[in-house]
Amino acid sequence: MNDSDVCRLRIDIAYDGSRFHGWAFQPGLRTVEGEVQDAISKVVHKRVHITVGGRTDAGVHARNNTFHVDVPSAYIEECEKKGKDPYGTLKHSVNAILMYTSEAGPYGTCDVVIRSVKPTHPQFDARFSALNREYTYRVADNSESFMPTRRTDILWFYHSLHIDEMNRAASFLEGEHDFLSFCRPREGATTIRTLEKLFVERDDEGNVCIHAQADAFCHSMVRTLVGTLLYVGRGMRPALWAKMRLEQRERNGEVIVAPAHPLTLERINYPETQAEQIQQITKTKRKRVLCEDER
Repeated sequence: MNDSDVCRLRIDIAYDGSRFHGWAFQPGLRTVEGEVQDAISKVVHKRVHITVGGRTDAGVHARNNTFHVDVPSAYIEECEKKGKDPYGTLKHSVNAILMYTSEAGPYGTCDVVIRSVKPTHPQFDARFSALNREYTYRVADNSESFMPTRRTDILWFYHSLHIDEMNRAASFLEGEHDFLSFCRPREGATTIRTLEKLFVERDDEGNVCIHAQADAFCHSMVRTLVGTLLYVGRGMRPALWAKMRLEQRERNGEVIVAPAHPLTLERINYPETQAEQIQQITKTKRKRVLCEDER
């Protein structure tokens, strides 16, 4: 199929990761990619392939993840001949399928939903066009701020956290570094990343929110950063321990990986113009040509 036979779409999606084995397709397991790819294929009457900007792990949620997909131009033309908005129709149809196949529960609940569908240029790449990814990890460190209705996306922590010390530790980790001590390395993949933001604050409900933003994250990197900050916040390690772990560049017995369920992918940010998006693809591929695990 050449470019004239397909239309590239940019699709934003949200999901509760509790009942998924992560984003990436795995035979015999329920994954976000598997469910969504099947649903779109049914609607456009052709098997499609989707490329996502953030490949979340099992149990991790997303308020706004982004992927691109090429659908047959014939589907777009057929909708327009019938006087229908092809993008709104696709969104409605896919969400209807996802609702009926959802394992989230009764009464029309759904654990994955398409938020928006927009046409984009053929060079747009949800993975390589991305400027950065933003995550939030939420912790309730006292019984007053913990709500059982939020048990699937907040960690109930039995120790009060010292936010100032956590932020001090986080300051040592910002910037471009080799984060080998904070991720699961893969053969042939670089562990160098630019951690643009890492900070801790309390929200209006009193929960501790750990915010992380980077050009990309290695496997388990966010949860390991969080685990490190939680140890510091609890007083089990000094803030300088985070700096020491970074400089060690070694994945050893000091690795603490926080649970997955309180982690949410908030959004993926992209350049505004087509030219900037294409330029970002070249920049990203040049920087991580060997890396296959942007998350």
